[in-house]
Amino acid sequence: MTRDLGVEKPGMVPPQPVEENQTSLLPPGWQSYLSPQGHRYYVNTVTNVNGYHSSGTPVHQSEPVHMSLRKPIGDFQNPGSPSPGKKQNKESTITINCVTFPHPDTMPEQQLLKPTEWSYCDYFWADKKDPQGNGTMAGFEILLQKQLKGKQMQKEMSEFIRERIKIEEEYAKNLAKLSQNSLAAQEEGSLGEAWAQVKKSLADEAEVHLKFSSKLHSEVEKPLMNFRENFKKDMKKCDHHIADLRKQLASRYASVEKARKALTERQRDLEMKTQQLEIKLSNKTEEDIKKARRKSTQAGDDLMRCVDLYNQAQSKWFEEMVTTTLELERLEVERVEMIRQHLCQYTQLRHETDMFNQSTVEPVDQLLRKVDPAKDRELWVKEHKTGDIRPVDMEI
Repeated sequence: MTRDLGVEKPGMVPPQPVEENQTSLLPPGWQSYLSPQGHRYYVNTVTNVNGYHSSGTPVHQSEPVHMSLRKPIGDFQNPGSPSPGKKQNKESTITINCVTFPHPDTMPEQQLLKPTEWSYCDYFWADKKDPQGNGTMAGFEILLQKQLKGKQMQKEMSEFIRERIKIEEEYAKNLAKLSQNSLAAQEEGSLGEAWAQVKKSLADEAEVHLKFSSKLHSEVEKPLMNFRENFKKDMKKCDHHIADLRKQLASRYASVEKARKALTERQRDLEMKTQQLEIKLSNKTEEDIKKARRKSTQAGDDLMRCVDLYNQAQSKWFEEMVTTTLELERLEVERVEMIRQHLCQYTQLRHETDMFNQSTVEPVDQLLRKVDPAKDRELWVKEHKTGDIRPVDMEI
């Protein structure tokens, strides 16, 4: 068997590296190349040892395979599956909790999906340390908690208005009761009329506050309480949907790491058999190399298949995250606007109540302006006089 020591032959077209997303999940030090014949080769760029090509056929001398037996094995470090968060390619990407991101050292500038809007869909892709424990919280979980907290705040506002209604009802009840009080009922004249109007205004004011409390219930408290009655149930469905996609992504990532480990082991076996051929330890080495190469080819194909499935799962998760976070954003705007409108209705009712209360005291003001002590005295004297003949001196 003739071995190519990596020298390009005249007329040969050097293999071209394939796209970055095809190589980012290969074992450390391995690169993927595409030959003029359409075969994809995987080469250890550290040892320059050829691994396999996707056709599954033996490598021919005419094909520009970068192959060298001068360096021993031992360049693979920790071929096993890395834990979530371990870098997968120092030059391009990093995987954190099974999600692949651009590496911060070489990260190209990413355009925000909705620039200048501080949109949910732009700022909640990574996980965050849980302040309540030692674990992490997904960005979507933080958004979901925001929604549920908003629902709780809405409920508490409704309860607050309900307490306000109780105060109004109690106040109206006490005003009506006080208006029936007989204190100073015997006051006479224009002042008596004004006093009677004061007590009547209390009954009118009580009626105003009863109407105010009724409108608060129907126009503020009830809408706040009933807005999105099934919101928690809907949010739970949404949470389960995104969580299922994240679990599927984690499963695909585990498959990639398992396939990566298998590829590393097949490559190690191939390098060992290639070295044995170099020193001619066995007559069966060439056949063993063919067999090892077929296995490494299959392992490489399995890895690329797993990478493709992983990327599909991540793409699906990405699309659903964008769609769902934008929906949560819309729901939050809708909630805030709804509360704002009903609180505006509350202030409007308060203004109306003040206006009606003012109308109840206007008759009192009018009568008070008519109070005339002299006229009252005249009327009282006419009603209660005992005689207008004054006494005179006694004569003897």
